[in-house]
Amino acid sequence: MEANKSKKKKKFEMPHAYVILLIIIVFCTLLTWILPAGTFERVENAELGRELVVPGSYQPVDASPVGAWGFFMALYEGMVNAGDIIFFVLFASGYVFLLMKTGTLNAMVGSILRTLGKRDYLLIPIFMVVFGVAGSTFGMYEETYGLIPAFIVIAMTLGYDRLVGGGIVFVSVATGFAAATINPFTIGIASSIAGIPLVSPRLTLFRIVTFVLFMALSISYVMWYAARIRKDPAKSYVYGEKQHEYKDVLSREEVMKLPFTPQQKITLVGFVLLIVIIAYTVGALGFYLQELSALFIIWMIATGILNKMSSKEIAESFVESSSAAIYGVLLIGLSRSIEVIMSQANVIDTAVLYLSNIIQNMPHSVSAIGMLVVQNLINFFIPSGSGQAVVMMPIMAPLSDLIGVSREVAVTAYQFGDGFSNMFWPTAVAVECGIMGVGMDKWYKFITPLFGMMFILQAILIVVAVMIGI
Repeated sequence: MEANKSKKKKKFEMPHAYVILLIIIVFCTLLTWILPAGTFERVENAELGRELVVPGSYQPVDASPVGAWGFFMALYEGMVNAGDIIFFVLFASGYVFLLMKTGTLNAMVGSILRTLGKRDYLLIPIFMVVFGVAGSTFGMYEETYGLIPAFIVIAMTLGYDRLVGGGIVFVSVATGFAAATINPFTIGIASSIAGIPLVSPRLTLFRIVTFVLFMALSISYVMWYAARIRKDPAKSYVYGEKQHEYKDVLSREEVMKLPFTPQQKITLVGFVLLIVIIAYTVGALGFYLQELSALFIIWMIATGILNKMSSKEIAESFVESSSAAIYGVLLIGLSRSIEVIMSQANVIDTAVLYLSNIIQNMPHSVSAIGMLVVQNLINFFIPSGSGQAVVMMPIMAPLSDLIGVSREVAVTAYQFGDGFSNMFWPTAVAVECGIMGVGMDKWYKFITPLFGMMFILQAILIVVAVMIGI
C-alpha cells in the first residue's frame, strides 16, 4: 500500500520566483539569436532634453547575440544597473521596519478600528484614490515603493494579506499613472513629441472620465478580493506562506486594545509628514530615488531618536530590515538583466520596427486597437514610460496619420499600453513582487483577472476615442 502511494505523481509545484525569472532571461537570450540586430538613428531634442528616434532610419547592424558567458555577465550587470532602486528599497524598508518596532503602525490601526468599527474597509478606497491621483497628475510611481511595506502591515492587521497591502499602493498608483490626466513624464513628453497640446477641453474631459472608470475598476477589484479573504482567509493566494519579515504584526483584536501614546502620535505625524514631503518634492523639486533615499535615512534616524532607541538599536534594526528585504532586492536586480541582454544584442529597435509594421498593414477598423496591442507588447522590451515615449511616439505619431486616426488616439494608446501592462509584464512585476515578498505566480493569480478586465476597458475606450474624434 505504501509502495503504491510512493509511486503517485508528486503534485506540481510552481518554481521559485528566481527560477521563473531566470527562465524568462534565458528566453530573452535566445531571442537575441533569432531577432536580427538593428537600430534607429536618434537625434537630440533640445526642448525635451532627450534623444528621439528618427522615423524610417532603421538600419541593420552586425549581429551580437548573447552567449552563455554574456548571459551570466548580464546577471551581474543587471544588479549593478538596478542599484538605485535596490538601495532605495533597502533604506525605505529600514525606516518602515523601525516604525513597526516603535508600535506606531499597530497603535494607529487600533485607533482607526475603534473609530471606524466595521467600516474600516473604507481605508482601501480612500488610500487608493490618493495614490491614483498622485500617479495621474504629477507622475508618482517608483517613489511609492518605500511605502508598500507600511501598507502591507496595515492590511495584514486589518485581516487581509500582503497582496491587498501591496495592491492599495501599487495597483492604484499604476492605474493612475496609466490613466494619466496631466502626467508630465508620460503624456507630457508623448504629446510634445506628437505635436499636440497636453490639455484641450475634449481631450481633458476624456482623460478624466477614463481615470474615474479605471480607478473604479481597480478599487472594486481590490475591495472584492479583500472582502473575500477576510471572510475566508484560506482563499488568500498567499495563505499558509511564511511571513517572517512581518512577525511584529498583531491581530485585529490585539491592536484594538493597544493605547495610542503621545510619543506614537508624534511618530505618526512624522510618517504622514514624510508622505506629504515626498509628494511635494517629487512634483515641485524633481526629487527621485537618491533624494528620497536620503529622506528615508533621515526619518529612520529621527524616529529612532524620538522613541529613545540607542544608536546600536537603530543600526541593528536596519541590518534586520535589510536581511528581510534581500529576497526582494535580488529579484529587482535579476529583472534588470532582461533589459541589459536585449540592449546589448541591439534587438529592441527591431522589435519596435516589426510591431509598428504590423499596425500599418492592419485594416483601418482595427488599427487603433492594434496600436494599443503593440504598445502593450513594447512595454515588455521598454518598461520606462519616458523611454518608451521617445522611442515609440516619433514612429506612432506619423503612423497614425497614415492609418487615419488622430495623434491624440496614438498618445492614448501609448499611455494605456505603457502604464497598465506594468502590472503584468515580469520586467516590471518582479520589482513589486520583490518588495511585497510574494512569488510572481501568486501575483499573477491576483492580477490576471483585473488586467484582463482593464484591457477590455482600454479597447472600448480607444474605440470611443476614435468615434468621438478626440
